[in-house]
Amino acid sequence: MNRDNVVYFSHGMESGPFGSKIMALAKVAENLGFEVESPDYRSTMDADERVKMLLDLKPKANKNLVLVGSSMGGYVATIASKELKPQGLFLMAPAFYIPIFKYQEPKPYAEEILIIHAWQDDIISAENIINFAKQHNIDLHLVNSTHNLASKLPLIEVLFSHFLTKILEKEA
Repeated sequence: MNRDNVVYFSHGMESGPFGSKIMALAKVAENLGFEVESPDYRSTMDADERVKMLLDLKPKANKNLVLVGSSMGGYVATIASKELKPQGLFLMAPAFYIPIFKYQEPKPYAEEILIIHAWQDDIISAENIINFAKQHNIDLHLVNSTHNLASKLPLIEVLFSHFLTKILEKEA
């Protein structure tokens, strides 16, 4: 198995490892030659326990490790990025500034970072994510959708393909 380029997905609180966004984005990644891993975090609703679960898997790639997170999974991927130092961090409606989460000011660690967030997100305010992106100089796409971003999946697939291609071109 070629482990040069690997994407690890972290699903949201009420989703699972094979939700519609992950399945669609996994296909994009595989078409670009990435191996795909999608751990199942449903055994706990504790975000920081999920971070530990991801780190315990010891994600790695020979060349390019990419962490992808949706909602709570965005928090998980961002916190784990400090230790894993991935080449890419792709976040969809990341659950930042949730009072019960351990880290209120998460710092992303990756060479390439992209956030997609919805204007009508009723769980994580767009203003919070705008401020986060501004603070860390991160590219941000704000879309006319809700927290689950389902209506924007075709656009997210295009953005993810471009994101992964950019990472692959850096090594060339």
